Amino acid sequence: WDFWLDWKDREFWPTFTPVLLITFPAAVQYVLWTYFRLPIGATLCCLGLVIGEWIVRIHGFHIWAWFPFTLIWPATMLPGAIALDLVLLLSGNFIMTGIFGGMLFALLFYPGNWPMLAAYRLPLEHIGSLLTVGDMIGYVYPRSSMPEYLRIIERGTLRTFGGHSAVVSAFFSGFMCILMYYVWWYFGKLY
Repeated sequence: WDFWLDWKDREFWPTFTPVLLITFPAAVQYVLWTYFRLPIGATLCCLGLVIGEWIVRIHGFHIWAWFPFTLIWPATMLPGAIALDLVLLLSGNFIMTGIFGGMLFALLFYPGNWPMLAAYRLPLEHIGSLLTVGDMIGYVYPRSSMPEYLRIIERGTLRTFGGHSAVVSAFFSGFMCILMYYVWWYFGKLY
């Protein structure tokens, strides 16, 4: 979900992406904390992931396929990873880290990416219909296998919460991150 710019909506992107991104930081955090007492596992893992994503997107999609950088930038999860490591450093146990750090990991994801995303959420009018700059880029720059249902995602059921669908999505993602943190912490313990 974290690939094309116009797929980064206010409901599903902040819901699913942090849940998927907390998996490896939780396992690496277990190994580095248990054996070395280093509270840098999540930050180290997320930094490596972001560097790897930038390498792939520059060489594979910008240089090779000529996709513009504004369409394929990866999301950053470093604010959430720093908060996850900070909670582990201050609390010293994985139960508090899972509860508070997992929730912070999800809640800081959307605001951490907002400086890059804000310019593409500005409204514009195109042929009589109101849409965002990101959606306009998606219309003008067609790709194969583009899910068109993402265009009407803002009319979903989360809009009934007073128009604050990103907040509801972030809190649901936080609860899911707490569960995924414990599952992948245990996988780090097994291997």
